[in-house]
Amino acid sequence: MSRSLLPMPESVDIALTGQCNLRCQHCYYADEMTGRADLPTDAWLSFFEELRDAGIMRVILTGGEIFTRRDIWALLDGVVANKMRFQILTNATLITENVASRLATYRKRLDSIQVSVDGSRPETHDALRGKGAFERTMRGIDALKKLSLPWTVRVTVSKLNVDDLEATLNLLHGDLGLVQFGVNEAYPMGAGHCNHVNLEMTREERRLAFRVMQEFDKNHPGVARGALSGPLIIAEMIERVKSAHAAGEYTDGPADGCLTGCGIMWQRLAVLHDGTYVPCHQLPHLHLGRIGQRPFRDVWLGAPDLVALRKRRTIPLNTDPRCVACRYQSYCTGGCPGVAYAITGNVNLANPRDCYRAYVGEDPEFAF
Repeated sequence: MSRSLLPMPESVDIALTGQCNLRCQHCYYADEMTGRADLPTDAWLSFFEELRDAGIMRVILTGGEIFTRRDIWALLDGVVANKMRFQILTNATLITENVASRLATYRKRLDSIQVSVDGSRPETHDALRGKGAFERTMRGIDALKKLSLPWTVRVTVSKLNVDDLEATLNLLHGDLGLVQFGVNEAYPMGAGHCNHVNLEMTREERRLAFRVMQEFDKNHPGVARGALSGPLIIAEMIERVKSAHAAGEYTDGPADGCLTGCGIMWQRLAVLHDGTYVPCHQLPHLHLGRIGQRPFRDVWLGAPDLVALRKRRTIPLNTDPRCVACRYQSYCTGGCPGVAYAITGNVNLANPRDCYRAYVGEDPEFAF
């Protein structure tokens, strides 16, 4: 499938810091927090100017936890001064009424504040994020709500909270009144790799997550669709493949038997907290250059590893030894390259966790 490259990315994901006040068991960025120093204020402000000159209109600010930076307000001022909009990703535990009031002053440029919530009660959420995290997160959310700031939630489902998933969805939509949020699955990377035994769901648990998400979506259409991946998306992929295969037809998605499952390398670029350019924060090993050493435009248009990653969509699935004899190739897109790398060590192989063949029990190595 051909695709035209945008002159500049739609947005840039920026990890402002590797510091965090929590130690979450499933943090996929945890590996990058070690051994990398945060860029100083001036370096970030200069970078924001470069983004403005390149025509970037939006940045997504994450970490670590961005509110651990004492200069966060100077950085937000820099984003706004360079005429960019922004989204914040946070655990919300450091959002007090005073912090929310400061955020309200950026309302005209603030797209949303995404908060991590992984349970309907302290016992579940804190099992993943640490003692007292749930109470502080709810307090942060309350501060945002009082000022009618735009906020949403991302839930990460794993073995430790799948039994609480239905109650968590009901908390977010029913009790807290969210009209849209997203649900992802814990990735086997970073802290998620180290805590794999604690987090990895069994076949039955993953199917429970599928059922809960599908039932919730049936009763509340569109509310839980704030993520591009996760159990609801995988469950729908399974249904499409099952139906199409039974009828001898192709699916109605972008599947063409090649590694087309991710398009982020055509739309966005990411930066680690030490200023290293990467295609995505889930592909931190693919270093594309550094802020101040290689121009942003050059990275986007010509970094060799990024150019190679864009060619991934032309790689047939039958080049993957696991997929060569698979009868479902024509329905498959290969899934997330970050998870593929985390599991197989090769970004140009299919992600085994988003595999229909594994779902129906025909893969000798993987099953879910």
